[in-house]
Amino acid sequence: MPTHAHDVVSKPAWTAPTGKPPLSSRMMRATWRGLPAKQHDVGWEPGLVVPAADGSPLVTDHYFPRTEGDFPTLVVRSPYGRGLPWSPLYGVLFAEQGFHVILQSCRGTGGSGGEFSLWRDQAADGRATVSWLREQPWFNGTLGTIGASYLGYAQWALAQDPPPELKAMVVQVGMHDPHAYFHAGGALNLENVLVSGAGMMFQHQGLAPMLKATLRLQRRLREITTAQPLRGAYASALGEVPWLDDAMTQTDADDPYWRGTSMGEAAERLAVPTALITGWHDVLLDQTLEQYGRLRRAGCGTALLVGPWTHTSALQQGWPEVFAESLAWLRAHLCDDPSGLRPTDVRVHVGGEGAWRDLADWPPSTGTASWFPAPDGYLTQQPPTDSTPLATFRYDPADPTPSVGGPLLSRGAGARDNRTLEARKDVLTFTGPPLTEPLDVLGPVSARLRISTDTGYTDVFARLCDVDAQGRSTNVCDGLTRLRTTGQAPSEVTVAMSSTAYRFAAGHRIRLQISGGAHPRFARNPGTGEPSAEATSFLPVHITLHTDSALNLPQDA
Repeated sequence: MPTHAHDVVSKPAWTAPTGKPPLSSRMMRATWRGLPAKQHDVGWEPGLVVPAADGSPLVTDHYFPRTEGDFPTLVVRSPYGRGLPWSPLYGVLFAEQGFHVILQSCRGTGGSGGEFSLWRDQAADGRATVSWLREQPWFNGTLGTIGASYLGYAQWALAQDPPPELKAMVVQVGMHDPHAYFHAGGALNLENVLVSGAGMMFQHQGLAPMLKATLRLQRRLREITTAQPLRGAYASALGEVPWLDDAMTQTDADDPYWRGTSMGEAAERLAVPTALITGWHDVLLDQTLEQYGRLRRAGCGTALLVGPWTHTSALQQGWPEVFAESLAWLRAHLCDDPSGLRPTDVRVHVGGEGAWRDLADWPPSTGTASWFPAPDGYLTQQPPTDSTPLATFRYDPADPTPSVGGPLLSRGAGARDNRTLEARKDVLTFTGPPLTEPLDVLGPVSARLRISTDTGYTDVFARLCDVDAQGRSTNVCDGLTRLRTTGQAPSEVTVAMSSTAYRFAAGHRIRLQISGGAHPRFARNPGTGEPSAEATSFLPVHITLHTDSALNLPQDA
């Protein structure tokens, strides 16, 4: 294993503690199937204290192989506690495979000292943790990081100024840009933000407090998401959460609140090999694909795995694939063992087909095919010859168009039957003819829409659906954009509808779905120009779609 100059300094001898991992972690480990056999028994050294950048104590658990020899170290920094599921997912499983694992509670969480600040301390505290590692007798100078969601944010923070020991990263369904998560397309990402607030406030306290908070939020979700104003309405379920108020109400990415919170630029200069893992219905899919592009442009070694998962199912049903990908990457770059790496940089699961596909890059080299909304609800590849009003519907924020499926943190996420939703009067659908042969769509999807309104304020939600021979309409990908129109003249807006790898089977039909919102996934547009979190009055809007609009689909080369 590589060493560094500071490792030449004599370190005290280390005697491995005799403790075993928590019983709950061992029991969860015993339930998993499809994982590689363990190579080592696992030891556990809980409750270590690591000084943070300002000296605050960071409570840390150490998992290790009970085998003589040098092993690389993985750092996992979490605001969600050090128990389930992180202890078995990272501590036990990776120690079994020959890694020291440091599982640490971020400041102000899980018993660690100091005050938790979501976006301000992760870089400095990560560097302080590495400084502490250098003094440990079992640390051999080779370091990796791994983790999901906010644990990915902590990795990107450390990667802003990576220590020389850092040789590999694995970012699973990870975040790098908080503003883009809270305010998607200019609208508040309401339901996911509330669920995130519950996780941040209660998960580090243990399973029972987290379960109680989740149930309270579920019971009161309608009451909270329909409150006027929204701001502070979550208190009945979550209590007072000052940072949540700030994040919900500061809508502008250039606001001082968000300054310095995005870690995205780390990828533009990174030389640490980084594996990225996400799912087609992950709430952080777009952020993951954005970082992949940055890493590729920077010439940094990277791999991308995108499965048929939501944010949470990637660590549940998808865990055998996610673990195998993560382990292979870490062994290749920390243990000089590339035998588990796949031959291509990208592997994606193709929906509709239900098969994995290996690709040289993402997105593949593709062209774009445009489909055009036409009268009577048709979707055609024949471009329109003029711009005329095509269809008008009324969006009423007092009776908002509901959200169905898609990238959610709560139950009901992923692909769902949209027929009940599409039967509403405030939802437009445009459907193509039955396909004579399969059609592959691989890459970013968008809709270029010509929209006019009678009030000037609206959101536009666009969704790509697959309609089977029985008429079932299943969502593939979607997006929402907040729009300010001027007068009665139509305005052009491009709705980024995320990305997909999907095969529309022969006999199926392509459908474009358009509405004025998706509530409570997104906070409803009040129609008055007021910010969504502050609005106390609502105004319905009539939305007109014009013929020179298009659904743009990437076509497999």
